[in-house]
Amino acid sequence: MGCYFLGVLVSAISAALLFRHLGVIGTGRYVTATSLVAIIGAMSDLGLTAFGVREMSASPPEQRWALARDLLGIRLALTVIGGVAVALFAWAAYSPLLAEGVALASVGLLFQVTQDNFALPLTIGLQLGWVAALDLLRQFLTTVFIIFFVLLGADLLPFLGVPIPVGIIVLAATAFIVRGRRAQSPTFNWRRWRRILVAILPYSVAVAAGVLYFRISVLLVSACCNATQLGYFGTSYRIIDVLTLVPGLLAGSALPILARAARDDAERFRYALARVHGVSVMVGAWVAGMIVLGAPLAIQVIAGPRFAAAVPVLRLQGVGLGATFVSVTWGYALLSTRRHRAILYVNLFALLFNVALVVPLSLLIGARGAAIGTAAAEIVLATTEVIVVTNTRPEFRPSWLILPRTAAALVIAVVPMLFLPISAAVRMFIASVVYGVVLVVVRSVPDELLDLLPWRRRCPAGR
Repeated sequence: MGCYFLGVLVSAISAALLFRHLGVIGTGRYVTATSLVAIIGAMSDLGLTAFGVREMSASPPEQRWALARDLLGIRLALTVIGGVAVALFAWAAYSPLLAEGVALASVGLLFQVTQDNFALPLTIGLQLGWVAALDLLRQFLTTVFIIFFVLLGADLLPFLGVPIPVGIIVLAATAFIVRGRRAQSPTFNWRRWRRILVAILPYSVAVAAGVLYFRISVLLVSACCNATQLGYFGTSYRIIDVLTLVPGLLAGSALPILARAARDDAERFRYALARVHGVSVMVGAWVAGMIVLGAPLAIQVIAGPRFAAAVPVLRLQGVGLGATFVSVTWGYALLSTRRHRAILYVNLFALLFNVALVVPLSLLIGARGAAIGTAAAEIVLATTEVIVVTNTRPEFRPSWLILPRTAAALVIAVVPMLFLPISAAVRMFIASVVYGVVLVVVRSVPDELLDLLPWRRRCPAGR
């Protein structure tokens, strides 16, 4: 986790330089292009990475890497097809310049796709330190290249090409770390591909819908609002997009455990899910509170005074990010229990709900309206996933006491800070301390987390 937060700091530096260099309108165009490329990435993944982690975690070692090579071949083929299709769309819907940028970034995506696949042995082996270190390397190199192009006074296109050299270097580092653990070349066998794709088709469509409902908000704002509102929304979106890695890391680290428990031990699965859910609620609420308090500081540091109107947009999206922690956890619960069709229906519902809110609200109140829509959709997604899982398996229902206790701790910690005439950084620090203390007092923090504290290790129970 330390590597991740260091990566966030590095990303903040690169974003601050980039947004100031491109300005409000240029930032909107940059985020639009990167959102299109993110859609390519989602369409090429189609849940294959999570599927691979689940299947390989539960498979004998000798059967794992043939599947990994098939998954790599599928993802490379889908990335090329998606890159061509989205570049053509960008040419028709936006401009030739944006289409060229999408094409460049898609080439970089090919290297990232390969690197993600090569890193599977690290994920399955729970060598998460290496996974975090490689991601930090990616963030650091991205910042170095952005600084280089800012100093050169480059326009939009070179910044969209940054993923190419970064991807090559990180891929080489990953291949060196996992050398000897697996065959590294992709395989292109349509018969095996078809068997894999048919097995996860409902989940694949669900993943596509789940990614689209957040990414598509940028495209809807670009269609419904002017370039300035797009710039404000894009700035907030970029910050939230970096932070969305946190719930993925939190719940993703538990996916191999959930997958094995769902197969072998229902009681262990129930226990693990309850613990991950509780932590997700507490951490998600804390993150949402810190974004509400720290939004003015974040926008000032990362984007500058020209982007001040993005502060309320970021605060609204921060609320949605808090719900993301819960939605990711219960999405993995559905995946672990192989309920692919349920994931499909839930994510399609969230996508339609998001579109139905973002379009009219962005037309009425611009970027803030789009932020309200995306936050509401995330809350609805999390709630629906919990209902779907527990409706058929009531024994997996978590304790609801965590919700009022966490809400009370958040209100006590955050609301007074909004009215104190102190800096945002001090507000965030005080609120974090108060929030943690209240959670401990109301006995919401799991014993497993408390046992990690140094004084608990020195003074075990019973002494």
